[in-house]
Amino acid sequence: MHFTKLVPSVFYTDLSDGLTLFVDCLQFTIVHIDLHLPQPYCVLKKDGLSIMVFQDEPLAKEHHPELRLVTDNIEEAYAGVCATHPHLLHPNLDKVTVRPWGAKEFAIADSQLGIRFMQW
Repeated sequence: MHFTKLVPSVFYTDLSDGLTLFVDCLQFTIVHIDLHLPQPYCVLKKDGLSIMVFQDEPLAKEHHPELRLVTDNIEEAYAGVCATHPHLLHPNLDKVTVRPWGAKEFAIADSQLGIRFMQW
């Protein structure tokens, strides 16, 4: 078996929350948007990564995923979040911290999703 990409799906009660996190805060680009379906969604991309965000209240209530974004410059990622969306910093990991396993990490969260940034 050979895979070329993993594209997670995240479900929100309100699609605009996902767009705030991924487009406004993390600077993903909307490459496809369909708001006229029973389950509106967007496909977002950045730096070879893709994610699909959906508006689906029942699924949003069932799923609260955590994603990890690995970077080569965690200080830059942290500064970017702090400059534009500091209210998204997770209170348990709101500063770049060297973890016991050696990775540098910080985290953000919105009403639906947690994202942990890490640099080995």
